[in-house]
Amino acid sequence: MGKGTKYVSKIMDEQGHIHWTEQENQVWHDLVKRQLACIKNKACDEFIHGLKLLGLPSDRVPQLYEVNEVLTKATGWQCVPVNALIGFEEFFTLLSEKKFPVATFIRTREEFDYLQEPDIFHEIFGHCPLLTNSDFADYTQAYGKMGLAATKEQRIYLARLYWFTVEFGLLDTPQGLRIYGGGILSSPLETEHAVNDKDVDRKALQVLDVLRTPYRIDIMQPVYYMLNKVSDLKTVRKLSVEDIMALIEQAKKLGLFPKQYATDNH
Repeated sequence: MGKGTKYVSKIMDEQGHIHWTEQENQVWHDLVKRQLACIKNKACDEFIHGLKLLGLPSDRVPQLYEVNEVLTKATGWQCVPVNALIGFEEFFTLLSEKKFPVATFIRTREEFDYLQEPDIFHEIFGHCPLLTNSDFADYTQAYGKMGLAATKEQRIYLARLYWFTVEFGLLDTPQGLRIYGGGILSSPLETEHAVNDKDVDRKALQVLDVLRTPYRIDIMQPVYYMLNKVSDLKTVRKLSVEDIMALIEQAKKLGLFPKQYATDNH
């Protein structure tokens, strides 16, 4: 999170309204249109249900207060505007308080297909639908509390848990592979790659294994971890802080798995 960014978050006016340009609204429209087609029969049922609840506009960037009206009623969560990049302490604190940080900028047309920074499309379209689901929302809050209790070194291991669940989580369902990770659901290339690439290593989620798995943010993921259903996150959420820290210590002793980086291109 110490990396620089060329993007600057927009500031709300006194009414909580963010003023988006016509070009920015068009980028949102084009991103939503493309991704809705990509995730058909690939996104998990809970995500699709959350999308319907949110009723996101397709012709303009949604206002945070519109999203919050639905989230607060469903699970007590809300989105809060933040700078383009924030520190771990702020990130964990917000999650522990049922506040989801949203950087209030949208990618440029030049980075339409992929950018490393999480923009408002990634956060609102990729993550907020599942924040209407109590199992996912409770897990995300519990993760924030874990992060607050962790040391700087332990947070490096915890980052892998967030990465392989909230960002890049898959479900192995009777209907086939389904996606619940927002990093996949907001990326057309990753959506296709995660579900259909025959060379991808898809494993049943074991927390210790996840803590030992290195990743890069700038490539298509060579490894994904699977649950059977979103409610399986309860198993991880119910681990005490002491349990998680003990698993981190075990992961340190065992060492990281060999890297499986497949490509340098996203």
